[in-house]
Amino acid sequence: MELRDLQYFEVIATTGHIGRAAEKLGRTQPALSKSVRRIESEIGTKLLVKSGRGVALTTAGRVMLERARSLRMSVEQNLREMADIAKGAVGNVRVGSGATTAEYLLPLVCSRILREAPGIKFEISIGMNDVLRTALDDGKVDIVVGPVTKGDESNYTVHRLGEDSVVVAAARGHPLTRKKATIADLQDYGWVLPARSVVTRQWIDAAFASRDLSEPDVAIQTNNISLSPRLIAPTDLLTFISRRNLGRGRVGEPLVEISLPETTMHREVVAVHRNSSYMPPAVERFIAILKQEAGPALEAIPEFELS
Repeated sequence: MELRDLQYFEVIATTGHIGRAAEKLGRTQPALSKSVRRIESEIGTKLLVKSGRGVALTTAGRVMLERARSLRMSVEQNLREMADIAKGAVGNVRVGSGATTAEYLLPLVCSRILREAPGIKFEISIGMNDVLRTALDDGKVDIVVGPVTKGDESNYTVHRLGEDSVVVAAARGHPLTRKKATIADLQDYGWVLPARSVVTRQWIDAAFASRDLSEPDVAIQTNNISLSPRLIAPTDLLTFISRRNLGRGRVGEPLVEISLPETTMHREVVAVHRNSSYMPPAVERFIAILKQEAGPALEAIPEFELS
């Protein structure tokens, strides 16, 4: 049974007249009559009978009209869904993100997309760079947003979003906040740091080693950056944290920066995804809006916000 025949039948049934249906559809009356006969032949019963100058539905015809309408609406809905998918209006986006970008960039991007395309659904995983790239390689996330890592250029498609700085931080009132500290002074205190596989840990270790200093004494190792300030606040421990997390109303509000050029890491913030010939439209839309929102979100933080 052809969909076109059902569409023609629906118009004939609703107009009650083959001639008016022919005018509406831009077809000839014989063509429409043949269309109805094809359906009747397939189901083995009459759908229309003559009624005055027009036609009326039989019992089977009334049932077929309901089925034809339901099928038409289903087809139209499917076509709308396919069109929405093609333009990125619906779909699923699986995002892996570092803690800082999840805190300050993703809310802007996701809220905008949900306003413009409420059919898009998100699955967001927060983690360290090594874990997120493993998830990307395994196909568990579509895209990773966060600091660039070694090998990104050769392994993935990279979209540059902005810059960020990672600094040494301590609780307010820490002894190092009351004097002009040196990098050697940092050796006198324990640290809260991520695992050695994480880029920021590798960088701060290298900063000490390049000056013939012993690497930081890690008292607590954690992959949860939002937990670090609460761990540090009542102690003399130090940590290595995005400057963006410091300041009033931020996750690192209990902490202040120990300002040292040699322990300030400047890093690039990127979005990476697998090199592939196909990218779901919803993910393409996410990337486009991510690029638009990244500039304002990653602007330098005013000094008064850090105090």
